[in-house]
Amino acid sequence: MNYFVLGTNNLEASTRFYNRLFDATEFHQTFSTDRMSFWQGEDVESAFAIALPFNGKAATFGNGTMIGFTVENAKEVSRLYELAIQLGGRCEGEPKIRGPRFSAYARDLDNNKLCFGSLL
Repeated sequence: MNYFVLGTNNLEASTRFYNRLFDATEFHQTFSTDRMSFWQGEDVESAFAIALPFNGKAATFGNGTMIGFTVENAKEVSRLYELAIQLGGRCEGEPKIRGPRFSAYARDLDNNKLCFGSLL
């Protein structure tokens, strides 16, 4: 995979959410237009973006759709999960060991499901 795009109904609020969430990570906002914001890390061929839907209709979350972010350790999983909740997201699964990974799940401001995980 080389990029992920999540829909939003409030580009300004969602951009603030992800800027704060990614603040102490390798992801940095690299580009923004009137309908999209992009973040990239060291891998310049990969990107994460939020966008007002192209068709002009309301953004909705996909039931069963989830975006996963692999991070370096369990401490970072917990930090990102707690920060997402503080920024107005909501819990979908508190940090804990699940199989071979330590992971946590949260919903963003538009109800998109995010997973933060690290290998044990």
